[in-house]
Amino acid sequence: MTPKPKPARPLSSSAVITYDAALVFWRTVTNIFFREVRPRGAFNIPRDGPVIFVAAPHHNQFLDPLLLALEVHRETRRRVQTLIAAKSMKRKAVGFFAGLMASIPVARAADDAKPGTGLVYISEEDPCRILGIGTKFLSEFSPKMQVMLPKSVNSCVAEVVEVISDTEMKIKKEFGGESGKGTARILEKLKEMSAQGEKGFSFKKLPFVDQQEMYHHVYECLKASGCIGIFPEGGSHDRTDLLPLKAGVSLMALGAMANHPDVKVRIVPVGLSYFHAHRFRSRAVVEFGSAMDVPQEFVEMFKQGGVQKRDAVAKLLDLIYDALKTVTIRAPDYDTLMVIQAARRLYKTPGQHLTLGQVVELNKRFLEGYMHFKNEPRIVKLREDVLKYNRLVRDLGLRDHQVPRAQPASWKTLGLLLYRLLLLAAWAVLALPGVILNGPIFITASIISRQKAKEALAASVVKVAGRDVLATWKILVALGVTPLIYGFYAFLATVIVFKAGAPLNVKIWTPFVVMVALPFIAYAALKFGEAGLDVLKSLRPLVVALAPGQQRSLDRLKTMRAQLSNELADIINEFGPQIYEDFDKMRILVPSAAVPPSSGSPGLWRRKSSTGAVDAQGNLLSHPMTWLDERLFGWSRSARRGTSAWAGENKSRDASRAPTPDGSSDEEGDYDNLLGYLEGKLPTPRLRSRSLQSSYADLQKLRRSSNASSNPLSVATGEDLRITSIQSPTSPDSDGLHMRHGRTRKPSLSDGVSVKRLSTVDKEESFEEVTIKINEEIYLEKQGHGHAD
Repeated sequence: MTPKPKPARPLSSSAVITYDAALVFWRTVTNIFFREVRPRGAFNIPRDGPVIFVAAPHHNQFLDPLLLALEVHRETRRRVQTLIAAKSMKRKAVGFFAGLMASIPVARAADDAKPGTGLVYISEEDPCRILGIGTKFLSEFSPKMQVMLPKSVNSCVAEVVEVISDTEMKIKKEFGGESGKGTARILEKLKEMSAQGEKGFSFKKLPFVDQQEMYHHVYECLKASGCIGIFPEGGSHDRTDLLPLKAGVSLMALGAMANHPDVKVRIVPVGLSYFHAHRFRSRAVVEFGSAMDVPQEFVEMFKQGGVQKRDAVAKLLDLIYDALKTVTIRAPDYDTLMVIQAARRLYKTPGQHLTLGQVVELNKRFLEGYMHFKNEPRIVKLREDVLKYNRLVRDLGLRDHQVPRAQPASWKTLGLLLYRLLLLAAWAVLALPGVILNGPIFITASIISRQKAKEALAASVVKVAGRDVLATWKILVALGVTPLIYGFYAFLATVIVFKAGAPLNVKIWTPFVVMVALPFIAYAALKFGEAGLDVLKSLRPLVVALAPGQQRSLDRLKTMRAQLSNELADIINEFGPQIYEDFDKMRILVPSAAVPPSSGSPGLWRRKSSTGAVDAQGNLLSHPMTWLDERLFGWSRSARRGTSAWAGENKSRDASRAPTPDGSSDEEGDYDNLLGYLEGKLPTPRLRSRSLQSSYADLQKLRRSSNASSNPLSVATGEDLRITSIQSPTSPDSDGLHMRHGRTRKPSLSDGVSVKRLSTVDKEESFEEVTIKINEEIYLEKQGHGHAD
């Protein structure tokens, strides 16, 4: 029986406490599973009023709604009630936690599908007429039920409108919609089956599901200015592109506004980008697009019903789909995605640090440009060369980021290899106890999650390998197995203590001490193990460089990479302005759109640089390998410049940024310094961010305060930060990126600071001096334009 959703009224105090406690628990779990999770565009989240968060792609089953709820709550303290399949609510663990977070169950007809009797086929004269062989339509079907065909014809579904006899019934519209593609595919398949002696398809019967009650509770939640989270693709998958969106989100938004005229629903598109979503200690970016108002004319069309209602739902769904395109990476296939990511790595300039947000944004822009010009001869040739380069890198066992840093073999290379082997041994020894103790948990989670992936793949028509369920089941299994394993260890330790004849107080405290100590041992093993894996990955280039005869291959690979990088830059310069009229102004990395990096003498406690990277002078606590490498093998010269022993000569005097192989590092930037300075200039209350990542929200509030102020310096400061309102067509985020939230490609009208101006900044000037100078320039320029008008 389908569980009924609880009334969606404002959460009671006890429900709020329960919700927040569940969030604390899941934040701990996600912080363990993911190496880092970064929000982008969080200033786009409305602070009040009814909101529907539309998230895609749905690549991580139950973890996707958790990340959405966690990031929204972290930034705004708002609580999102997500829609969840009623079938999932029936699972004890999932249903329990979903209930704690006030999730709303949604019954799906496909979850209750049952095999029908006999075989079916469609009439060639009337595609809406279904004929049966040995069927029992009268007893098994009734109007509004649905019939589903097998996977061989893409599991087409149609609604039954009339049951004529046991062997004949009519459907509302032909399979596959009005285009007729589904019908053509079915007839073609029937001919193939007829040649093999088969007369029709097996089929399934889907019950009619009344969703009115669910919609009613969603309307009530929106009426109470609540937040709804929905994944409009209808189910999780592991494809590289979005699935067709379901109309439910449009019905919710329009229905709420039609039934309650005073309700003004806003829709926020949310893009979820994972770096190896199914792997332990992977990375994720949660990107929030511009909030979208529901057009009032669509609401009026919805109220009229009939064709007008369907048109309104379809038009709003198109708008939502377009909005999702701005925050998602949609590749037509896996090979294209790999080419795009390789091109993005080749475009990364030497010494340029990329945050997770910049990586995602570059992937989107590269993909958009590739899809637009993919048939151009130069693009085709570049794709072939990039694939060839990828194969050569893979054959040598290297990573792309290691290629430009590879240097000719020398005694220093041998010394560095021996040192890192010792460091690897040290990390292995430190991590070994935790690895042994927690090994059964990892093995069990891996085995069960793979089995669940196979089951999910067999039951789905949209999954490619079933990877979308792996992470979820790894976490669920670990949550169930960990207490059992730790309890067994505590029992075993107690038995040993009793047999050893220890004092009574030791016997009593032993199980408690063991249960408390084991999580800390596991966490220590996690951190030491990560450091060890980083060291292990760095050994391969050293071994390749020292191997006889490999230097020629390395040199050829480095030359090929340089040529590809130059060719890519030329292609971008040629085709970029053709797709974006404001290309030169809005481009990334030329030059770096960041405030001047930190500088000063090397030290153990150096803060992070302006772009969020760790200054190469070192932060021992961030990564001991980098810090020691600099001092033991980089010598004083490279330590001053911030280069590693691998990096070779670098004439730049700029403070360097620690390279991050996966293009991931912290994204906060020097917001604390920025906010601290502005607070001294503006007559506004002190802003305290809930986390370093919530600087987006604080900067947005700061801009609104500065715009309301009569102080000309404060107004200029707000514009200098280029933090525009939620409705603006282009707005940058903390990465220094100018985000295109719409599909139109028009010149930007923003009057913020251009990257060219930032490139002229004297690195010796302090941050405060630079800020004041640029603000004065903007203010004087505005005053001059005002007088001219």
